[in-house]
Amino acid sequence: MTQTHPGPVLPGLLDTETIRKDFPILHRTVHGGKPLVYLDNAASSHKPRQVLDALNDYYEQHHSNVHRGVHVLAEEATALYEGARDKVAAFINAPSRDEVIFTKNASESLNLVANMLGWADEPYRVDARTEIVITEMEHHSNIVPWQLLAQRTGAELKWFGLTDDGRLDLSDIDRIITERTKVVSFVLVSNVLGTLNPVDRIVRRAQEVGALVVIDASQAAPHMRVDVQSLGADFVAFTGHKMCGPTGIGVLWGRQELLEDLPPFLGGGEMIETVTMSSSTYAAAPYKFEAGTPPIAQAVGLGAAVDYLSGIGMEKIAAHEHAITRYALDRLAEVPDLRIIGPVTGEDRGATISFTLGDIHPHDVGQVLDEQGIAVRVGHHCARPVCLRYGIPATTRASFYLYSTPAEVDALVTGLEYVRRFFG
Repeated sequence: MTQTHPGPVLPGLLDTETIRKDFPILHRTVHGGKPLVYLDNAASSHKPRQVLDALNDYYEQHHSNVHRGVHVLAEEATALYEGARDKVAAFINAPSRDEVIFTKNASESLNLVANMLGWADEPYRVDARTEIVITEMEHHSNIVPWQLLAQRTGAELKWFGLTDDGRLDLSDIDRIITERTKVVSFVLVSNVLGTLNPVDRIVRRAQEVGALVVIDASQAAPHMRVDVQSLGADFVAFTGHKMCGPTGIGVLWGRQELLEDLPPFLGGGEMIETVTMSSSTYAAAPYKFEAGTPPIAQAVGLGAAVDYLSGIGMEKIAAHEHAITRYALDRLAEVPDLRIIGPVTGEDRGATISFTLGDIHPHDVGQVLDEQGIAVRVGHHCARPVCLRYGIPATTRASFYLYSTPAEVDALVTGLEYVRRFFG
């Protein structure tokens, strides 16, 4: 079923034939020799050889714990770890490298912010007098931490709903974001709907009432240029494994003055300045928020991933994915009984398309596609409120990246036609 030819030539496409040579896993076969068609990039991307080599080199030649050692391996490991921080800071145009905090994933980054605001002094403290605003399209990682904070503090949790076409309903933005709002947290690009949200409008309203803005950029940082200064947010979170980096590494960017004023989340080694049996003082940011041995190798791998993506160019990656997504939307429109959940055009959307196929359960769709070598994601994608909003139990999700090709889209469509025949 799987097509192996390059597919149609679309304006804006990258040289995927060359790029795919960097990703060893894309050349394997599955289920008795079928070529792998990997369309699950919103869950996790694959890693180029350059990242794998950086990880191997670190462990084979430089591994040690960082910062306090005076021997050569400790100094080399520290230089590599802090060098990765420099690369990430430049990648997101952070004003200072000290605003980049390494975590284990975006979930930890968002939990870090929620806990800091619950423990903070005025003017940042979230309490029973205040409101927290999120949206109905959030990943659970940007819902549950705020629910927990609201439960602990008595703050009111509010959210923006969704329109029928998968956009945020901002018609009542002045009622949702009020003078009581302390924090507004929302996703830049939805992991289910693919929607690219109107950052400027939300940030402008939040700033009018003095609320802090937190942006989940997990589905944006791998795919487009993310400039934290242009976004106007106070905190931005994303994760490494979706952007060609290893698992176990995430990033929280925060404005310097906030990081200086807010309390730490985790206590332990490295995050302290002095410790006595009665009290402790804390190190300056970012180390105040990086307790214990950090994910050193993972940070090195993320630095290599940043180098790889920067070498190709984020603008070129975005243009490639835009072309692939438009082509996929057009091709999927040809499949009978297929309903796209989210925007049906290529405007203001990312490279993720979720859909249902008649009354065939998405898990059945995914299983039959897998038998043909086509890897998609099925379920509610850790965003169950989206499924509840549209009255469906789950969706099938195809998501694309810099190495995705039109031929893979064609293979998906052919596979879906087979699914329909299979289930009669």
